[in-house]
Amino acid sequence: MQRPQRHPLTALPALCTLCALCAVLTALSPPSTAAAIGSRAVMPDGVDVYERVRPDADHVRREVMIPMRDGTRLFTVILMRKGTSNAPLLLSRTPYDAKSTTNRLPSQRLADLVPVADIEFVNDGYIRVLQDIRGTHRSEGDFVMTRPIAGPLNDSGVDESTDAYDTIDWLVRHVSESNGKVGVIGSSYLGFTTLMAEIDPHPALKAAVAMSPQVDAWIGDDYFHNGAFRVGSLDYVVSQSTGKGAAGAAIARGTGDDFTAYLEAGSTGDFARRWGVDRFPYARKLMENPAYTAFWSSQAVDRWLAQRPLTVPTMLVVGQWDQEDSYGATAVYRALAPKDVRHDMVSLVIGPWRHSGVNHYGHDLGPLTFAGDTALQFRTETMKSFLDRHLKGVDGPRTPPVLSYATGIHRWQVSERWPVGQLTPLFLDGQFTASFDRPERQGHDDYVSDPARPIPFVARPVHLNASTTQWRTWLVQDQRFVSDRPDVLSYRTAPLRQSVQIMGAPEVSLFAATSGTDSDWVVKLIDVYPDEAPEGADQGAKPTMAGYELPIGIEIFRGRYVHGFATPAPLTPGQAEHYRFALPNVNHVFLPGHRIMVQVQSSLFPVYDRNPQTYVDNIFNAAPQDYRPATQQIHRGGAKASALLLPIVGGSDAVR
Repeated sequence: MQRPQRHPLTALPALCTLCALCAVLTALSPPSTAAAIGSRAVMPDGVDVYERVRPDADHVRREVMIPMRDGTRLFTVILMRKGTSNAPLLLSRTPYDAKSTTNRLPSQRLADLVPVADIEFVNDGYIRVLQDIRGTHRSEGDFVMTRPIAGPLNDSGVDESTDAYDTIDWLVRHVSESNGKVGVIGSSYLGFTTLMAEIDPHPALKAAVAMSPQVDAWIGDDYFHNGAFRVGSLDYVVSQSTGKGAAGAAIARGTGDDFTAYLEAGSTGDFARRWGVDRFPYARKLMENPAYTAFWSSQAVDRWLAQRPLTVPTMLVVGQWDQEDSYGATAVYRALAPKDVRHDMVSLVIGPWRHSGVNHYGHDLGPLTFAGDTALQFRTETMKSFLDRHLKGVDGPRTPPVLSYATGIHRWQVSERWPVGQLTPLFLDGQFTASFDRPERQGHDDYVSDPARPIPFVARPVHLNASTTQWRTWLVQDQRFVSDRPDVLSYRTAPLRQSVQIMGAPEVSLFAATSGTDSDWVVKLIDVYPDEAPEGADQGAKPTMAGYELPIGIEIFRGRYVHGFATPAPLTPGQAEHYRFALPNVNHVFLPGHRIMVQVQSSLFPVYDRNPQTYVDNIFNAAPQDYRPATQQIHRGGAKASALLLPIVGGSDAVR
């Protein structure tokens, strides 16, 4: 039977009437907030911030703005494990973005966030602090490249020393989990800021570890080496000086061969002007100050430290094949060691690493394989022990005055001083031989150096980008790629009958003349491997290294400075001058059956700019017609006996 139609509400049983009414009212009401957002397609989708640190994280993260004495605030990241108390603070002051450096991986584990070199410290309760230096990334103020100490070159009243002091003062007063003791640590630019913290140190600063520090940017770090300009510095200036260092700026010259790009541009000044780099204030400072005047000597950090008392225990670290800052660590060691009367305040470490390689994996470098992870060995067995003693009060083993890794035999060695070896001349002789016996007969070997055909520093194509493997390993590049060039002279010993170990900086004693009025001189010390596949005692060498020509040290000298770095002058054509300069510090063992080779040439392009070989006041402004071929003479024997002085352990007795 058909039932009559009813109103929807009256059709429901009595008990459901109220529910039905709610349903209708709900249908007529606005949707929930979540539903409303989902239905409004044009609602803005951005949020201000996402809190990465979740409740289950094993750490605490704080981001603070620390005020300096002039009111400028510096962005600072503070990281520690949950439950940390009475812990030391480990501070690094960086131009390379404190925030991203401490967000290595998207993780809730503290060990995943920090760089590899920090893991041993955060796992052992250290409070890790990273700060953007003024004018970079999230910090306030103006950026000044390696800001000089307050004084003649800096009238602002603030510098990296005062900023470090103010930062440490804030940290020990505001980080309640700390024990009031601070260590500073860092490599490269961060090595510079580490040393700057020691200029007028805060009382809470108890230890410092400066790795590959930039100390003297003209003598042997970063921008110049003995007056020769390092062309890739312009790329760094652009990237670091644009948009507070966060803009990712780069010279847009494409991905081709940098050798060709720089050669076709002309002088380095022409290159800078073509690409607009001359607009950067620091690039102009570089190009307007080619000589070692007070502009550079007044910025030398080792000179600043030499004038102050030694109050902070300091560890200085450098890689034997540091392609950027090979000079600074040992220069500071020379400045500080005489002040360390008890031999417990200053230590030097030389490892088998590239630039900043101590902070990465140290198993190998280019073709070389070492005895384990040498970087990890040093960090855990030596550096952490040093910091634990001074920051935690742990009574551990004595820090070695000098710790160096002997390449060739691949083992760590401790010594009480540096250098260890006695300088012993290896003479250049006739028939392109080298000998520890002084040649009586005088002569010379000639070659033509042509700026239009400069010698590449690595096998082409060349890429100067600092992140490439080519750049990181160029100091261990097999030199056979240039040995047959007519503008490269190679002198080598007979196969060695016994091992020869050197510990120190080899020194060049070169008598040379040019037909031009200026010239560069490049000297290389090379370990020539036997033609047979290496094995046995030749630890770390691979079968592919048969005949390998391994550089142990490479350095350049700009001839115009032979009579003084601050007083450049034209060379007299045909007149032999005596050039004295040092190669980087090394600990290396030349094994029996190997040969020792010395190479001499007059360009190393484009890691260094071309010398036009015609004297001009400023090579940055050399004109095309200034670049001329020149005949070079390398003198040997008699009163002009060119030699490479090797710091041989055991001196001359070791090679007889």
